[in-house]
Amino acid sequence: MSKYIQGVILAGAALALMYFSALYFVPELFVILSRALSLLVPFIIAALVALLMEPAISLLTARTRMSRSAAVGLSMLVFFGSFGLLVTLAIARLVRELSELSLHLPRYVKPVQEFTTYTFEQSKLLYFSLPPDVTLKLREGLGNMTGNLSDMAGSLAQFLIGLAAALPGAVLGIIVALIAVYFFSKDRELIVKLWLNLIPSPWSERSLQVMREVSRAFLSYIRAQAFLVSLSTVQAIVGLYIIGAQYALTMGLLIGFFDVLPVMGPAAIILPWAIWSFISGNVAFGIKLVVLYLLIWLVRQTLEARVVASNLGLHPLAVLAVMYLGLKLIGVAGLFLGPILLITFQSVYKAVKRV
Repeated sequence: MSKYIQGVILAGAALALMYFSALYFVPELFVILSRALSLLVPFIIAALVALLMEPAISLLTARTRMSRSAAVGLSMLVFFGSFGLLVTLAIARLVRELSELSLHLPRYVKPVQEFTTYTFEQSKLLYFSLPPDVTLKLREGLGNMTGNLSDMAGSLAQFLIGLAAALPGAVLGIIVALIAVYFFSKDRELIVKLWLNLIPSPWSERSLQVMREVSRAFLSYIRAQAFLVSLSTVQAIVGLYIIGAQYALTMGLLIGFFDVLPVMGPAAIILPWAIWSFISGNVAFGIKLVVLYLLIWLVRQTLEARVVASNLGLHPLAVLAVMYLGLKLIGVAGLFLGPILLITFQSVYKAVKRV
């Protein structure tokens, strides 16, 4: 067994031990670390954006007589301006298609109402023909279902209230992140010098090398995920246009948005849509939607490990293994955290080996 593989195994075992110790034996520490990480989110995002803009800033300062402050300002203007323009165009198209959808919504709702009424009448006839003990069990089941729906409604209301309460904090976080982006980019060399003065040698150089490796690998991982989400979105939009779906762009963008969410995925949009099509009698269109979903799912499953591995310089089997272990240990979030932890191990190993 090579020293690299031994190092990865030891690092993984150590991290797993730290994780379970913090989670099960020192829960207070786990809560504190989670809270600290949530507070640092605006600065982490700002650091990542600053890293993304650094090549453009370096190019501007090298090719022109522009000062670094001006180059940072121009880069931020182009970066966030382009992002804002794309979001504005997408929202304008969404509003137009949603307006058209609202005009035709009664036509889509009517078949569902007819099916629901028919099903209710048939269920009522069946209910009165059942034995008393069976009807008792059904009433108990309906009572439990009603209680569960009430709990779900209460949870949804609490979630919406919490979301509304979090909006001011989110706005403040965005403002802080924008300011931090400017200073991270403008005073990059000053921050590095300050770090070198605070941490004794050789740990300062090693820590900087580790941060560079982790940042490079993490950006590669983000780039891989962005490619996969973009591919799913393009597949959805093109596929919906091919099968003749109305509002293909709106629904395709919505599918792409849900593809970013680890718990949801494209199935949260496509499968209910297909079920609705079956209920309303449009069986052929429902089958087309199911085929489209299977195609998106198959491409995603086939390419995910390979794309992530190629961007990180890792073997696809290693990425697949950590994704599977992450899923089994901590749930769906482990699909994303597993590769990130592997990135960290690899980056630390490379940095320590080079210094």
